[in-house]
Amino acid sequence: MVSLDPDDSVVVLAHEQFPDRAKTAVGVLRYADYDVTAVLDRARAGERVADHVPDVADAPIVERMADALEFDPDVLLIGIAPIGGGFDESWRPDVRAAIEAGCDVVAGLHYFLEDDEEFAALAADHGVDLIDVRRPPDDLTVSGGRARDADADVILTVGTDCSTGKMTTTLELVAAAQERGIDAGFVPTGQTGIMIAGWGVPVDRVIADFAAGAVERMILDAAEEHDVLFVEGQGTIVHPAYSGVTCSLLHGAMPGALVMTHSAGREAIHGYEDFAIPPVEEYVDLYESLAAPVAPTEVAAGALDTRAFDDDEAARAAVEEYAATLDAPATDPVRFDADEILDALL
Repeated sequence: MVSLDPDDSVVVLAHEQFPDRAKTAVGVLRYADYDVTAVLDRARAGERVADHVPDVADAPIVERMADALEFDPDVLLIGIAPIGGGFDESWRPDVRAAIEAGCDVVAGLHYFLEDDEEFAALAADHGVDLIDVRRPPDDLTVSGGRARDADADVILTVGTDCSTGKMTTTLELVAAAQERGIDAGFVPTGQTGIMIAGWGVPVDRVIADFAAGAVERMILDAAEEHDVLFVEGQGTIVHPAYSGVTCSLLHGAMPGALVMTHSAGREAIHGYEDFAIPPVEEYVDLYESLAAPVAPTEVAAGALDTRAFDDDEAARAAVEEYAATLDAPATDPVRFDADEILDALL
């Protein structure tokens, strides 16, 4: 669990990555209940969040944690999750300053702050918590193939690549369903979703044998509270590094429907540019055929990230083309809304 109070004053670290490469920072700004009072980005110091991310609460962008202390923060949240989940040593002075100022520190890295001797000693001295969101529970087990027994409709987002809007689409669908009075729940499976929701299991940190079981456990637990579950997807089934996580989610969740996410204009796997993104229709066949032996499902809708287009008319045309390729309804849930695909899913 992420034991943050919604009234906490939070500083988000996003050095030299805000906003385009700081997915966690943007996700927290857009969807979490925390009061974000500053963003750390040494490359954009003096600017403001509103200069880069519309429709979220504004905050100043400052150079270092020492500059953010004037806002009396309670928490420093690391809002970057680099490939491999490592800790950048250039962040150490900011984390040190936060702890010495009495701030808890939340991180979604594979590098655990609790295991860092300097940070652990400082945290003990100053009575603060180091919260490693990517540390999974110790009592996970293999899947029993029981998610199909969940007393809820299960919908999973999948994608053509990492960072194509799976978490965003999932959260937008939850909000749209709840606005209709549907008892919808969000199942977070990655560090950003867990920071937003305050619970979940980071599937990409779980022992491979237990990954599908971790997803199954979340599905069965959440189904006791909700009628419809929207499950946050991870990675892509063709990713040279992360396909195992994607498959574990597909088989562990046993979803009744899939939402395919894609970023308009992207032609290669991010960070692995030697690997081209296959045609979208090939993904439909891949996901559906891979799921079929365990729990048949179908791509029932699509979500397209249209940030590459400046005007809505061009974005709408891209969405329509994407829908035709999928042979299913599609939208950009941020630029337009999720209602356009919700009916097809429910």
